[in-house]
Amino acid sequence: MNGTMVTLVGNVVSEVKYSTTIGGVPVANFRLAATDRRFDRQRQCWVDGDTSLFVVWSWRWLAENVLGSVGRGDPLLVTGRLRIREWESGEGRPKGLVPEIEAAAIGHDLCRGTSAFRRAVRGRPELVAALATRTAPAQRDSLPAPTGPAATGPASATAPADMPADMPAAVPVGAGAGVAAGVAGD
Repeated sequence: MNGTMVTLVGNVVSEVKYSTTIGGVPVANFRLAATDRRFDRQRQCWVDGDTSLFVVWSWRWLAENVLGSVGRGDPLLVTGRLRIREWESGEGRPKGLVPEIEAAAIGHDLCRGTSAFRRAVRGRPELVAALATRTAPAQRDSLPAPTGPAATGPASATAPADMPADMPAAVPVGAGAGVAAGVAGD
């Protein structure tokens, strides 16, 4: 990533605004306040310095994760590319400058609290559909038994005559299925 890379530590001071572009790309932004701290030797204590406000932009998966993870008041670390954007408020009014960060990574500041990480499942549609149609063994057992013509499908058929006697007729789907089928896990 070209540009001026910066890392900021601060607090979120606005709600996360989320939208998608015309092309369907997710984008989220929020305002971050970063305040300098310095030790005052005369008073023998830490004091706040000036506060700087930044608009933090995130795109794609980062934007979706920001929407689900970041709230007003959260202490964050943000790293990304700094840019200064000029804006105009209308006719005859002065222009202004706003510092923005195009985030490469965002995380909670663990010096000020704890956080629980949950890995997001990214969709390869064929894998998501396969997971959605599966049911865990405990869920399958609690479902009512099928009745009617659909109940006489391949699941209720007897094992073929050439199948070895010690081979299971079906491999359960769920935890341990790869081990039961003799497939190495990842």
